Amino acid sequence: GSSLFRSLCLGTVASRSAAVKEADILSATLSFEDPRAFRVKSWGELLRALAIFRLCSFSILVNNCGKLMSVTRTLLGSRGFSFLLKPTVYAQFVAGENESEISESMKKMSSLGLRPMLAVPIEEVLGESTGEKQYDKNMETMLECVKMSSSNTWSVDPMMQLKITALLSSELCVKLTTLMSQRSYNLSLLVKAMDGQHVSFPGLKENEAAHFLCGLQRLNTIAEASVNKVRVLVDAEYTYINPALSLVTMAMMMKFNKDGAWIWNTYQCYLKESRSLLLEALRLSETEGFCLGVKLVRGAYMDKERKQAEREGQEDPVHGSWEDTNNSYNGSLDLMLDVISEKPESYRIIVATHNEESVRRAAKRMEELNINKDGGSVCFGQLLGMCDHVSLTLAQEGYIVYKSVPYGSVDDTLPYLVRRAQENRTVLQGIRKERDLLRQELKHRLKLMTEATSL
Repeated sequence: GSSLFRSLCLGTVASRSAAVKEADILSATLSFEDPRAFRVKSWGELLRALAIFRLCSFSILVNNCGKLMSVTRTLLGSRGFSFLLKPTVYAQFVAGENESEISESMKKMSSLGLRPMLAVPIEEVLGESTGEKQYDKNMETMLECVKMSSSNTWSVDPMMQLKITALLSSELCVKLTTLMSQRSYNLSLLVKAMDGQHVSFPGLKENEAAHFLCGLQRLNTIAEASVNKVRVLVDAEYTYINPALSLVTMAMMMKFNKDGAWIWNTYQCYLKESRSLLLEALRLSETEGFCLGVKLVRGAYMDKERKQAEREGQEDPVHGSWEDTNNSYNGSLDLMLDVISEKPESYRIIVATHNEESVRRAAKRMEELNINKDGGSVCFGQLLGMCDHVSLTLAQEGYIVYKSVPYGSVDDTLPYLVRRAQENRTVLQGIRKERDLLRQELKHRLKLMTEATSL
């Protein structure tokens, strides 16, 4: 057991020192320079993407998009606002409102060789605790998502995303995180609670413990509905609640991942502690004998994390430079690919990134380690409406690619869209390349049209 773990720790040092040279990584097919990836888009989609990415390049618009949208909504009223937003920003980044709209988007996606990962954009902001009734309602929405993901013909090995704060109050997660810094919680205690046993949690008041039990049972209901059907990827959130979220997710893995990775956890590589968290998860999965599913992201809450740390006079939890974050991401990626090459049935990863260099690196390492492109233990993920030149090229090359697909009404997805625009500010300004490729494809079509008309 621990020997595999030891060799992993040593292996990461070796693999880092043998860091693959940039030039090696760049294989011709995965240079993502080919505008033909966009041949599959309709004229409307092409023009819409170009217009939206152009708007996203104005930082004043992105920084104030929340305010702008609420002013627009006040001026136009709810219906007028929906009328304006639905064919534009909403259509670019959201799959639809109801099952038939979502199905339409999904069919199109699977015809392009992409797989959907449905995401219900519900989460709770600290201080907005909504009460058990709302959490139960959120659970029903999640169960609906499980059903939609698994019952349709468009999904092979479907995935969905889940935010624990949609089912458990953020306040409780903060308290648990504080308690965890003083004592360690036994995972089997949480598993017992999921099984419906009455468990007492040291350090929690009676009403908190009662809410925690309800939350764990809600999560249990979702996990039971999804096992052997849909892989549930639990999102990471803010550092002040992540330890609690991981505790709950690990307990779910311990219970539900005996025969396969059905519950996955997310690791945010912009955090300084991400490597040690991943190593700890690998150690735990080995000693407790469960499969580990890992969603590897760079991270999305940088500005807020920094401000929070500054406010509380704590050390900045985020890596100091983009370079450090890249090294952290690539190091964790190598680590996971090494264990997958040894035991592909016990470990899975989704390389969830818009960074082309990381994608190429993963593809190259897979080749070196003889990891099957379509074996299922390694797949790639990008957000719907973004980075299509990467997603479509990967899919054409035979890799497994998922798109994170939020759905819901304009009002429900609005906070999500605003957050995505701001979190992806760095990415959005980095979509210049995608914009250039879209433009090239547009010119190509116009040229064909003029040639056709001049004949």
